[in-house]
Amino acid sequence: MTQPIEIGRLLRAGTTGFIAGCRVNQLSVPSFGALVRAPLTDGYQVYGLIHDIHIDDDGLVRQLVTADGVSEEVMKDNRERRIVPVEMSVLAVGYEQDGRVHHLLPPRPPLSLDVIYACDEKDMIRFTEKFGYFRHILNGKDVPVGEVVAAHILQAGKARGVDGSLWIESATQEVITLLRDDYPTLMSVLGALADIS
Repeated sequence: MTQPIEIGRLLRAGTTGFIAGCRVNQLSVPSFGALVRAPLTDGYQVYGLIHDIHIDDDGLVRQLVTADGVSEEVMKDNRERRIVPVEMSVLAVGYEQDGRVHHLLPPRPPLSLDVIYACDEKDMIRFTEKFGYFRHILNGKDVPVGEVVAAHILQAGKARGVDGSLWIESATQEVITLLRDDYPTLMSVLGALADIS
């Protein structure tokens, strides 16, 4: 069994999503569209998709941006030792309770400072067996729907190895069915999906 990869800790949360923070040196693991999980208690965990990653500035960064000849040492110090967190916005897409996955909004959100983990291939395959969670992505407010769907479908397909192309085809058909009455969003999603093939 592989060791779970911690990608950050929860800053704030609601039932529709949450914000997690991590240090800059942890940024190599989380990626846009990635499925993540926040294990809580009693066999309960919340799943979500990363739909935004951003790094806020601070006073020092503002000064360094305008300075001439900033040394590599200062740049490295700012990127590796500063405590300004990288923030990841996560859209809640389901939860697991007592070993059973539900593609519904979670009954309760994770709590501040709960650990957020990247889902491994096994978690990804188990969570994405059915497509009920797509409705959360397609209805997401302030979410770049086409880009998130495309990034997620690509990652979920890769998790399946040789069977990935069949899953991607089925997922694409499900998206088309769900968006048949929303032509602008459908075209946005299909345009983004065309770029992953």
